[in-house]
Amino acid sequence: MSSMAAMLDSVALSSPKIRPSPRRPAAAMASSPAAISLPSRPKAGALPGFAGLRIQSRSLAPSNSRSSRGPRCSRNGRIVCEASDTALDLPPVTDTTWKSLVLKADGPVLVEFWAPWCGPCRMLHPVVGEIADEYAGKLKCFKLNTDESPSIATQYGVRSVPTIMIFSSGEKKDAVLGAVPKSTLTTCIEKFL
Repeated sequence: MSSMAAMLDSVALSSPKIRPSPRRPAAAMASSPAAISLPSRPKAGALPGFAGLRIQSRSLAPSNSRSSRGPRCSRNGRIVCEASDTALDLPPVTDTTWKSLVLKADGPVLVEFWAPWCGPCRMLHPVVGEIADEYAGKLKCFKLNTDESPSIATQYGVRSVPTIMIFSSGEKKDAVLGAVPKSTLTTCIEKFL
């Protein structure tokens, strides 16, 4: 047993770990290159501060016509926000208006199933608005908030938003899932006009 203990002691002494010993105090260990040092905390005020939203002043040329890229909101000569003309906003449909607006409608009806938290839905809104404007008189377009009317979404198997469905004579005829290009939607619509 004594030879085993002697062997363990020799292994322990030859290991690269630094241990406190009577010959090497703990204070000397901290200054050795093998000691681990933690990064220091940043000093107060060392990080750059946030100055807030900058509003740049622009001179606005008076114009009688509304341009699609002109400023929409201004306050005291300063532009607060700048947005282009948005597409036609679709009328909403709910549980109470579903039958009268969609199922009993004359002609084809396009319904956009969407949710306010859905980014792709917000990307698709202008596209559907353009389609509603182009097919005015031939196609009725509505939007249904799936958070406010989950029973209709469940009834028609809507599991992801955005989903576009086309109804005709009270029946679901076709569905398009996801944010798709305008050409995909027009191809789908043309089949039912």
